[in-house]
Amino acid sequence: MRAVLSKAVGGPDSLVVEEVMDPTPKPGEVVIEVKAVGINYPDTLIIEDKYQFRPERPFAPGAEVAGVVDAVGEGVKGVFKGDRVIAVPGWGGLVERLAVPASSLIPMPEGMSFEEAAALTMTYGTSYYALKDRAKLQPGETLLVLGAAGGVGAAAVELGKAMGARVVAAASTNDKVEFALELGADNGLIYPSGPMDKAAQKTLSGELKLATGRDGADVVYDAVGGDYAEPALRAMDWNGRYLVVGFPAGIPSLPLNLTLLKSVSVIGVFWGAAVARDPNAHAANMAELMQLWKDGKIKPRVSRTYPLEDAHDAIKALGDRTAMGKIVVTTDE
Repeated sequence: MRAVLSKAVGGPDSLVVEEVMDPTPKPGEVVIEVKAVGINYPDTLIIEDKYQFRPERPFAPGAEVAGVVDAVGEGVKGVFKGDRVIAVPGWGGLVERLAVPASSLIPMPEGMSFEEAAALTMTYGTSYYALKDRAKLQPGETLLVLGAAGGVGAAAVELGKAMGARVVAAASTNDKVEFALELGADNGLIYPSGPMDKAAQKTLSGELKLATGRDGADVVYDAVGGDYAEPALRAMDWNGRYLVVGFPAGIPSLPLNLTLLKSVSVIGVFWGAAVARDPNAHAANMAELMQLWKDGKIKPRVSRTYPLEDAHDAIKALGDRTAMGKIVVTTDE
């Protein structure tokens, strides 16, 4: 089978496509014929050894896949060849066939495409865990989403609206803000692209406060980091919850005196670790997300698809922060 492999530390252009042996299922496993692979920000990090996990090389990136069960291992019950399923292996997904534990499979709802299925689990899973379990977002509260046109940001916009919040979407271009408004955001703001000095940060803080309202944001969903973090923190309401989700603009240093003055909680969001620590809570969240999809309240937006041979270009497109919604790699030749 074909596989996209990281054989040396490097960027997307270091990836190679090679023929490797087909997997066979061990006891408790199934082999999935992969149809689509969702590309996520960790894919840009893991190939450069900058992610929390460093798999032994050679390995395939690709954290979430959708496909069809092709073979069933010994002892597996309730899963059958031909089932349409989603899996989140963390890495290893950019291949034509993949062995995973049968217990980790998520059934695909009827009518969902493979591209949608591959674009749903990590972004909506992360954002739902963040908003529901970590921030405990309530109806009527104001949610500010930084990076609102990216994969997790777009999911946060949709989920915030589905949970009854007023959503303010912030992004770096007019097209991205328009995209977030189409997803249901109530208000939008274009923030500067690139580093900001203290004066520019102060200006942005004032603009964020105006966009979120007199009292400021109850919850900030920060999937950007960098120089955008402090202005967002300054634009928060009393008892606000600041969600730390990602750092494509760099890891910020927050002035903790602001958290004291506003009684703000800074809350880390590590969805992958949460899934491993509490699989039952994860399963419940995924069931709720699938119901939200069936009810038409969320819909993954796949902005671009790439063939397996061009997976490096897919990861590159995500890394340069030009993508809106999700990027998906398909295995059909």
